[in-house]
Amino acid sequence: QVQLAESGGGLVQAGGSLRLSCAASGSIFSINVRGWYRQAPGKQRELVAVFTSGGTNYADSVRGRFTISRDNAKNTVYLQLNSLIPEDTAVYYCNARTLVGGAFEDYWGQGTQVTVSS
Repeated sequence: QVQLAESGGGLVQAGGSLRLSCAASGSIFSINVRGWYRQAPGKQRELVAVFTSGGTNYADSVRGRFTISRDNAKNTVYLQLNSLIPEDTAVYYCNARTLVGGAFEDYWGQGTQVTVSS
């Protein structure tokens, strides 16, 4: 089992910045992939940024504005959101995917609201 605790959302004006944090605890040794997703009202959850064994991937809509980073000593992944636009308004979810016995399992944080006003 993996537990994820998120923080850092809020209300910001267009052009502003926020930093999201996601601390993992529990069976962190089994984590294979970590990343961030978001879900806007009436839309499906979508990938924002992710660390994989091959490096980092970003959604086209956020590339160049958002940066994913991590502090392995703290088991924490961050998402720096710059140049925010109203379309970035969503609930942001931290994700950890574990690989145990050949089976993948996804764990999710509780979600943190990001609201960008125009």
